[in-house]
Amino acid sequence: MANCLECGDKIIGRSDKKFCNDGCRNTYNNKLNRDSSALMKTIHKKLRNNYKILADLKFVDGKIKIKQDKITSEGFDYDYFTQVKSYKNGAEYRFLYDIGYKILDDGNLLVVKTES
Repeated sequence: MANCLECGDKIIGRSDKKFCNDGCRNTYNNKLNRDSSALMKTIHKKLRNNYKILADLKFVDGKIKIKQDKITSEGFDYDYFTQVKSYKNGAEYRFLYDIGYKILDDGNLLVVKTES
């Protein structure tokens, strides 16, 4: 008879069970995944903040041109985005889900919102 990997109690039931109940299984797996979950929470928080900053802009025909300083002062972190898209004309946009931005030479950003 085996013992629960979390609490050490005897396990009753199937011979391949590793935990005595769902609570022990959840606790064990939460402890196991805690470090990666903390990192993921931090990254997701930064992505969510960046997205909110861009989503709150006043888009006209799905785009807006703004000064980089404006969103930087609001806490935008340029290191966090979900994907990079390169277009045939050489333009490269960094996207946060459905909102992308291109850094222009004049210190501005061209921000575009794609249709979902």
